[in-house]
Amino acid sequence: MDKMRKSAMLLLALMMCWTLAACYGNTGTSSNDTPENHTKSNANLMQAGAASQTKPSPDEPAWKLDTTPITFDWYINFDWFTSKWGGNVVSDYITKKTGVSLNFIMPAGDASEKLNTMMAARTLPDFITLGWYEDAVLKMIKGDMVLPLNKLADQYDPYFIKVADPAKLSWYTQADGNVYGYPNASSSPTDYQKYGQFITSNQTFVVRKDMYEALGKPDMSTPEGFLGALKAAKEKFPKVDGKPLIPIGLHEFTETGNFSLDTYLQNFLAIPQQKNGKLYDRRSDPTYLKWLKVFRQANEDGLMPTDVYIDEKRLEKDEKISQGRYFAMLYQWSDFTEINQALYQKDPNKVYIAIDGPANDVHDAPTLAGNGVSGWTVTLISKNVKDKKRAIAFLSYLLSEEGNKDLYLGEKGITYDTIDGKDQFLPEVMHLLNTDRKAFDSKYGGSYMYWMLMDTNMNLAWMTGMDAEPTKQIADWTRGKTISMTEFDNLDPDPTTKEGIAEDRNVRLWAETLPKLLMSKSDAEFDQLFTEFMKSITKDPEYGALVASRQAAYERNVQKLKSALNQ
Repeated sequence: MDKMRKSAMLLLALMMCWTLAACYGNTGTSSNDTPENHTKSNANLMQAGAASQTKPSPDEPAWKLDTTPITFDWYINFDWFTSKWGGNVVSDYITKKTGVSLNFIMPAGDASEKLNTMMAARTLPDFITLGWYEDAVLKMIKGDMVLPLNKLADQYDPYFIKVADPAKLSWYTQADGNVYGYPNASSSPTDYQKYGQFITSNQTFVVRKDMYEALGKPDMSTPEGFLGALKAAKEKFPKVDGKPLIPIGLHEFTETGNFSLDTYLQNFLAIPQQKNGKLYDRRSDPTYLKWLKVFRQANEDGLMPTDVYIDEKRLEKDEKISQGRYFAMLYQWSDFTEINQALYQKDPNKVYIAIDGPANDVHDAPTLAGNGVSGWTVTLISKNVKDKKRAIAFLSYLLSEEGNKDLYLGEKGITYDTIDGKDQFLPEVMHLLNTDRKAFDSKYGGSYMYWMLMDTNMNLAWMTGMDAEPTKQIADWTRGKTISMTEFDNLDPDPTTKEGIAEDRNVRLWAETLPKLLMSKSDAEFDQLFTEFMKSITKDPEYGALVASRQAAYERNVQKLKSALNQ
């Protein structure tokens, strides 16, 4: 299902904590009211005044017209994001260059609850970043809470149109003709034509290297081999540093399902999303149901402990990965890149490596999701924004090649230089990136620690980190198996419509049914539960309208992509 497909992105293990340095801020006088400070303040005011009278050019970045200090509040709708702005080379350099500082706001608990509260009170901060697939995106647009980027660009920064990807703007154009959000980690059809051989997927099946090799590198692509390996691992390695081994790890079970057992497993099994131009409900596929029963058997055999169901939130899972307690995981590898790197530094044999996981009966290659035009997240500008002109100018800067290069490499001569004809990190900087990601983030803040507008295709010109182990092995395994699934993005109807409400019921019912299927006592009970689920959703009075709505959205997407290729 759309909602359950987070194309999670390359490089999203960039979530570390560090100390917040002082922000650039007040340009007025203070207790230090010296003539020198008066001169600086007056100069800032004169610069701001001149900027307000200068007409922006479509050929020049508007941010250069006004670099006086300003701080924007930026909401990131992920509770694991703990990064701060300031105190590292990249953020300090960007603030020095543009005058912009950022105050990140993150949910302390439930992300949707925090965002819904702000929307209800209409207290959204200057910028908002959230998954493109979240209902809140349409709610903010329909609720007139965010500004159209194209209109901001027309009025304040026509350079935005020059640096924004036309295919991405077209993809995100709403029915009213406006564009309200811009994606990160997005790849258009043209990008796939140009960079396809380099594009990787975040969807992997990984095992702990030393355990896997000690078991004789079993084939885990078949149901028998999969269950056999999990059982053997539990028998041979019952404890890890005194704590029970967890034979198989998955994503968190949520109110929409489980990524590992939904789209990830379906993609490993190469189950099509459409047949003869008609959308296909992959949940009903016999091969998929066969493998869900494999996981049911794993649960019955004691290979999926209770905490897989109730204690698998990101922070808890990170801790267990760092302890090496999982034998195998069907999981997004970017989430544990830093942890795997730390494991590698301690013992290269105790890292997690990608191997061939569950496969269909004829062993077709997996069809793993790569970045699509939708990307991973979208960033919007609130109607409450304190300075429209500076906001759209800063957004243009961040999504431009210049901004992406600054976000990735930092400041020339400090963090990178032109080496062998290529702009790349200095050797000592690269060494720290490959050996201690947390220290790298704290000191340098590069390599897209600030990922909100990252362009992973531009990044290929500067990226060298994927050449180092253990990242290289996992990334290389996904190459050639990664495809664009953009045509299946944004299929869900408006959540406020009857079809949208029916879709929500459908998804939530599946989320309730999935763990019951895994905990069922027999394959016969599994079949009964699944039959009841399918009857429930097909008997919904809006089921037909929902199917038609999604099919129409899919066909529109196909046409959009054809148009994008002809641009």
